[in-house]
Amino acid sequence: MVRYADLPLLVIALGVFIAADLPALGFAVAAAAWIAQRAISAYAERRTKAALAAGDRRTAFRTTAVSTLGRVWLVSASVLLVGLLADREDGLAAAILAAALFTAQFGGAALSHLMSSDEDGKDTSR
Repeated sequence: MVRYADLPLLVIALGVFIAADLPALGFAVAAAAWIAQRAISAYAERRTKAALAAGDRRTAFRTTAVSTLGRVWLVSASVLLVGLLADREDGLAAAILAAALFTAQFGGAALSHLMSSDEDGKDTSR
Protein backbone atom coordinates (compact mmCIF):
# COMPACT_ATOMS: atom_id res chain seq x y z
CA MET A 1 0.00 0.00 0.00
CA VAL A 2 1.29 3.46 -0.89
CA ARG A 3 0.11 4.78 2.45
CA TYR A 4 2.80 2.79 4.24
CA ALA A 5 5.71 3.80 1.97
CA ASP A 6 7.77 4.83 4.99
CA LEU A 7 7.99 1.33 6.47
CA PRO A 8 9.79 -0.34 3.52
CA LEU A 9 12.08 2.71 3.45
CA LEU A 10 12.96 2.03 7.08
CA VAL A 11 13.95 -1.54 6.20
CA ILE A 12 15.98 -0.36 3.20
CA ALA A 13 17.67 2.26 5.37
CA LEU A 14 18.84 -0.47 7.73
CA GLY A 15 20.73 -2.09 4.87
CA VAL A 16 22.17 1.25 3.79
CA PHE A 17 23.28 2.07 7.34
CA ILE A 18 24.99 -1.31 7.67
CA ALA A 19 26.61 -1.24 4.21
CA ALA A 20 27.83 2.34 4.51
CA ASP A 21 28.94 1.89 8.13
CA LEU A 22 26.77 4.79 9.27
CA PRO A 23 26.10 5.39 12.99
CA ALA A 24 23.99 2.52 14.32
CA LEU A 25 22.81 4.52 17.33
CA GLY A 26 21.38 7.20 15.04
CA PHE A 27 19.47 4.55 13.12
CA ALA A 28 18.26 2.79 16.27
CA VAL A 29 16.95 5.97 17.89
CA ALA A 30 15.28 7.24 14.73
CA ALA A 31 13.76 3.83 13.99
CA ALA A 32 12.45 3.41 17.55
CA ALA A 33 10.95 6.90 17.56
CA TRP A 34 9.46 6.30 14.12
CA ILE A 35 7.84 3.00 15.06
CA ALA A 36 6.49 4.57 18.26
CA GLN A 37 4.98 7.49 16.37
CA ARG A 38 3.39 5.10 13.84
CA ALA A 39 1.79 3.17 16.74
CA ILE A 40 0.50 6.44 18.22
CA SER A 41 -0.83 7.40 14.79
CA ALA A 42 -2.71 4.11 14.40
CA TYR A 43 -4.26 4.46 17.87
CA ALA A 44 -5.23 8.09 17.23
CA GLU A 45 -6.77 7.19 13.87
CA ARG A 46 -8.94 4.49 15.47
CA ARG A 47 -9.98 6.85 18.25
CA THR A 48 -10.77 9.62 15.76
CA LYS A 49 -12.94 7.31 13.65
CA ALA A 50 -14.79 6.15 16.75
CA ALA A 51 -15.39 9.75 17.85
CA LEU A 52 -16.66 10.71 14.40
CA ALA A 53 -18.95 7.67 14.31
CA ALA A 54 -20.37 8.82 17.65
CA GLY A 55 -20.85 12.33 16.24
CA ASP A 56 -18.24 13.89 18.53
CA ARG A 57 -16.27 16.10 16.16
CA ARG A 58 -14.57 18.02 18.97
CA THR A 59 -12.96 14.88 20.39
CA ALA A 60 -11.98 13.75 16.89
CA PHE A 61 -10.31 17.09 16.19
CA ARG A 62 -8.59 17.16 19.58
CA THR A 63 -7.27 13.63 19.12
CA THR A 64 -5.92 14.42 15.66
CA ALA A 65 -4.28 17.67 16.77
CA VAL A 66 -2.68 16.29 19.92
CA SER A 67 -1.42 13.14 18.23
CA THR A 68 0.02 15.05 15.27
CA LEU A 69 1.92 17.53 17.42
CA GLY A 70 2.97 14.83 19.88
CA ARG A 71 4.36 12.61 17.15
CA VAL A 72 6.41 15.44 15.66
CA TRP A 73 7.75 16.34 19.11
CA LEU A 74 8.58 12.69 19.84
CA VAL A 75 10.68 12.26 16.71
CA SER A 76 12.27 15.71 16.96
CA ALA A 77 13.19 15.31 20.62
CA SER A 78 14.65 11.87 19.93
CA VAL A 79 16.85 13.23 17.15
CA LEU A 80 17.92 16.19 19.27
CA LEU A 81 18.74 14.07 22.31
CA VAL A 82 20.77 11.51 20.40
CA GLY A 83 22.75 14.35 18.83
CA LEU A 84 23.38 16.03 22.18
CA LEU A 85 23.97 12.98 24.36
CA ALA A 86 25.89 10.87 21.85
CA ASP A 87 28.04 11.90 18.90
CA ARG A 88 26.87 14.60 16.53
CA GLU A 89 27.15 12.07 13.71
CA ASP A 90 24.49 9.95 15.43
CA GLY A 91 22.19 12.97 15.56
CA LEU A 92 22.86 13.82 11.93
CA ALA A 93 22.15 10.25 10.81
CA ALA A 94 18.94 10.18 12.85
CA ALA A 95 17.86 13.57 11.46
CA ILE A 96 18.43 12.54 7.85
CA LEU A 97 16.60 9.25 8.36
CA ALA A 98 13.69 10.98 10.11
CA ALA A 99 13.42 13.55 7.31
CA ALA A 100 13.40 10.81 4.68
CA LEU A 101 10.76 8.86 6.60
CA PHE A 102 8.53 11.93 7.08
CA THR A 103 8.82 12.67 3.36
CA ALA A 104 7.90 9.11 2.45
CA GLN A 105 4.97 9.09 4.88
CA PHE A 106 3.57 12.40 3.66
CA GLY A 107 4.04 11.45 0.02
CA GLY A 108 2.44 8.06 0.55
CA ALA A 109 -0.49 9.58 2.42
CA ALA A 110 -1.00 12.15 -0.34
CA LEU A 111 -0.90 9.53 -3.08
CA SER A 112 -3.21 7.27 -1.09
CA HIS A 113 -5.68 10.12 -0.69
CA LEU A 114 -5.53 10.98 -4.38
CA MET A 115 -6.09 7.37 -5.43
CA SER A 116 -8.94 6.71 -3.01
CA SER A 117 -12.58 7.38 -3.59
CA ASP A 118 -15.14 8.46 -1.05
CA GLU A 119 -17.94 6.27 0.30
CA ASP A 120 -20.43 7.45 -2.34
CA GLY A 121 -18.21 6.09 -5.09
CA LYS A 122 -17.24 9.52 -6.37
CA ASP A 123 -13.64 10.09 -7.39
CA THR A 124 -11.92 12.41 -4.89
CA SER A 125 -8.84 13.03 -7.03
CA ARG A 126 -10.30 16.18 -8.57
